[in-house]
Amino acid sequence: MPVGINKNAPHQVVIVGGGFGGLYAAKALNAGNVNVTLIDKRNFHLFQPLLYQVATGTLSPSDISAPLRSVFKKSKNTKVLLGEVSEIDPKAQQVILGDEVVPYDTLIIATGANHSYFGKDHWEKVAPGLKTVEDAIEMRRRIFGAFEAAEKETDPEKRRAWLSFVIVGGGPTGVELAGAIAELAYKTLKEDFRSIDTSETKILLLQGGPRILPHMVPELSASAAVSLQKLGVELHTHTRVTNIEGDIVTFKQDNQFTEIASKTILWAAGVQGSPMGKVLAETTGVERDYSGRVIVEPDLSIEGYNNIFVIGDLANFSHQDAKPLPGVAPVAKQQGEYVGKLIQRRLQGKNLPQFHYNDVGSLAMIGQNLAVVDLSLVKLTGFIAWAFWLLVHIYFLIEFDTKLLVVFQWAWNYITRNRRSRLITGREAFVEPKTVNTRVQQPSGTPL
Repeated sequence: MPVGINKNAPHQVVIVGGGFGGLYAAKALNAGNVNVTLIDKRNFHLFQPLLYQVATGTLSPSDISAPLRSVFKKSKNTKVLLGEVSEIDPKAQQVILGDEVVPYDTLIIATGANHSYFGKDHWEKVAPGLKTVEDAIEMRRRIFGAFEAAEKETDPEKRRAWLSFVIVGGGPTGVELAGAIAELAYKTLKEDFRSIDTSETKILLLQGGPRILPHMVPELSASAAVSLQKLGVELHTHTRVTNIEGDIVTFKQDNQFTEIASKTILWAAGVQGSPMGKVLAETTGVERDYSGRVIVEPDLSIEGYNNIFVIGDLANFSHQDAKPLPGVAPVAKQQGEYVGKLIQRRLQGKNLPQFHYNDVGSLAMIGQNLAVVDLSLVKLTGFIAWAFWLLVHIYFLIEFDTKLLVVFQWAWNYITRNRRSRLITGREAFVEPKTVNTRVQQPSGTPL
């Protein structure tokens, strides 16, 4: 369907999702004869790459969030609506928001991705992922609550279960979580307890592939592995989780099935497109990939509808290197900016070449003074990489006062090695862990 253009009225652009893609698309449309309606079920933009620091007590949720109305208070052509889109009518060019119908000339879907448990969704209750503020707060509750429970536990076997942390997935989130928990256990908390020695904490990082950080070059993956092991993290590559039942994690490595009791199991192994991808597929017939991401055209529109765009983690863009772009903030940011500019050019009767991602590199924090950075031609490790990681993440934070707060928190943490945001919230009582039972067996369930 062609883009409907009425030169006598503002062009109506509806953006669903206030993440990096939606945010930068709206910013790029802050000019010309355009009205923008940004819809999100949250009233804030969340900087997801720093969620692990909320989960491990370095930052608070407000440090990595920016109210959407505050971000766009000077953008007079942009309206923010709080709500969740339930339906899309591409023929009538409308989105359904509860009882409200919002018309559009151009629609941008930027609703991101959710956790993927590879068909084992019941694992989510015992192995939370890290995509939302609520996820981070729940992880924080479990991590710090485990140390508190261990302090009270008199049974050595049960205490070991409380002090065992299993992280599933060796990508950036898993690596950063493992490093942060190691620093907590072996440095930050070492003098805080009287009945336990936090240096006895066991941290397992399970990775299905042959190396952690598989998107980086092998030498940086190896450097990250060495750094994690020096921090005290146990790495298990070529390892597949086959079952999680209660507090027992079963994993397979070299045809050996092992069970370990852990009260704190954290998920960082996979993602899938948000449910909006399914809604879009049902209403437009667009194809999705195995993980639920929407297959997009070279200009990020969907087949048959050049006025509907999908960007960010929900989009499968495979027109550059014959493989999908990674689900990272720079991709969503560049796609949002591109679509915003493309709409402006179309309104002028012009066009743009197909989208091209400018790969700015990848990076991962491991611990204090420890990080790895892959800038294609330049590879960084150690302190220089760590400093570069800090600068990049400060740059991507949205509001100036948030940048200052985070810089102050990081500086204070660096000097004192203390993490002030260590609140344990929530009313769920702790359940005593099951006993450790390690044996060779063939468990039920399909390997991940």
